[in-house]
Amino acid sequence: MAAAPAAVESVVVVHNVAKRHNVGTLARSATAFGVAEVVVVGRRDVSAFGSHGATSHLRFRHFTSLALARAYLKDERGCDICGVEITDDAQPVTAHPFRRSTAFLFGNEGSGLSQKECEICDFFVYIPQYGGGTASLNVTVAASIVLHHFAVWAGFPERGREGNKFIVADRPQGLSRGLYCTEDSIEAVIEERKMRKENACDILEENGSGHPQESNGLDLMFTE
Repeated sequence: MAAAPAAVESVVVVHNVAKRHNVGTLARSATAFGVAEVVVVGRRDVSAFGSHGATSHLRFRHFTSLALARAYLKDERGCDICGVEITDDAQPVTAHPFRRSTAFLFGNEGSGLSQKECEICDFFVYIPQYGGGTASLNVTVAASIVLHHFAVWAGFPERGREGNKFIVADRPQGLSRGLYCTEDSIEAVIEERKMRKENACDILEENGSGHPQESNGLDLMFTE
C-alpha cells in the first residue's frame, strides 16, 4: 500500500442510476467522506431525496456520455478511474490500491457495471464480505465503504465533533447545488437538447401528465 501524494481528491461518477433516490443518499455519503465533485453522466433527472441538505455542499458536473466524462476526469482532473465491481483482476478495497486522485464508478444494484462502464476504468476494487446472507450491497452502502477507505488512505483530516455528531459546515456561498456543465461544442449542445427531450418524455410517463414539465438545470438535476 503506497502512501498518498499531497492534495489528492475523490470524485464520484453517477451513470444512469437505476434508482434515482440513490443520488440523494449517495450525496450524503459523499460529503461525509470528503468527495470533491460528483460527475453525472447520461440522464440527469435525479432526486435529492435522502440527502438531508448534503447536495448544497457538493459540486456537480454533467456530461452526456462516458467518453466525455472520462476525458474530463483524466485530462483535467488527473484522476485514475476506479470501478467498484467484482472482476477477475479486482483488488480488495481494504488493500487501498490507490495512487492518486481517484474517480469511483459504481454499478447498478441489479447488473453491476456495464461493459462500456468497465472500458473507461483503470482498475477495479471490490468489498470483501464475510457473511453468506446476501450476494451484494446496495450502491449507497458500497459507496460509503469505498469512499471511507479512500479517505483513510488519502489522510483526509477528520471532521470536528460537537456532542455526539460531526459539525456541519455553513452552506458555501455562491455554490449552487445544480449542474456545472462544461460542454459547449455544437455537438454537445445538440446531444444535450436530445437528452432533455428524452428526459421530458421520461418525466411525462412517470407523472402521467398530459404535458411535459419544463424545468431548468437545477430542477432537472434535483427533484425533492
